[in-house]
Amino acid sequence: MAGVSSNAIALVALLSMLFTSVRSAVNYDTAVARSYTSGWLPAKATWYGAPNGAGPDDNGGACGFKNVNQYPISSMGACGNEPIFAGGEGCGMCYEIKCEYSNNPSCSGQPRRIVITDMNYYPVARYHLDLSGTAFGSMAKYGLNDRLRHAGIIDMQFRRVPCNFPGMKVTFHVQRGSNPNYLAVLVEYVNVDGTVVRMELMQTMNGRPTGYWQDMRRSWGSVWRMDTNRPVQGPFSIRITSDTGKTLVANNAIPAYWQQDHAYWSNLQFY
Repeated sequence: MAGVSSNAIALVALLSMLFTSVRSAVNYDTAVARSYTSGWLPAKATWYGAPNGAGPDDNGGACGFKNVNQYPISSMGACGNEPIFAGGEGCGMCYEIKCEYSNNPSCSGQPRRIVITDMNYYPVARYHLDLSGTAFGSMAKYGLNDRLRHAGIIDMQFRRVPCNFPGMKVTFHVQRGSNPNYLAVLVEYVNVDGTVVRMELMQTMNGRPTGYWQDMRRSWGSVWRMDTNRPVQGPFSIRITSDTGKTLVANNAIPAYWQQDHAYWSNLQFY
């Protein structure tokens, strides 16, 4: 450290302590991001796609959800970076977002609800939500949506809230490419927790349920799959578990003569 004064060394040490204190003030991790009790957390917000669009050009995203431009997501979707997306476990979770006047003069400060539909691969902060143009603009004061979007990157706040999809039931969408030895199923419209952390399947043999639940594994996003050497036989019952441990059992959710790229509505929902 020749040529460096003791005052300079002390200043560097002080700045290091201050930096460490600021970094530790908020525990930036997945558990905090998905907790209902963490309160408002700081983040960066950007947006992509059409200014008044749903984000992805195909109205889909890395979670596998379909038609995110339509009800119940209604273009209010977002890409979460890894602490929020969490390898797909964050898919379907609902958050409130807002930005204050101190973040940008065009911000309204009013919370708006969004759904995690996609993965943010290029974060600019530890917590970063890349919002649809519609969702980003919704944080603005009346008539200032475009002005806020022109800001590009802004500071904002987010917190997890229960999902509320009135009139919707949990839906199982058999994916294109599925066959009796490879069954891939997208689960959509999960109320309250919004996400599924475990999915199990029960087959039917000789006209009767086997009574045995087989674990499916997450393929990607909200798509779950089963690979087997012995062809699976339907109808299939499905048991899903949310991240707070709630379970639902949809008996005969997928018929024996199921079709690829077809959605099967259950009559069940989390409340």
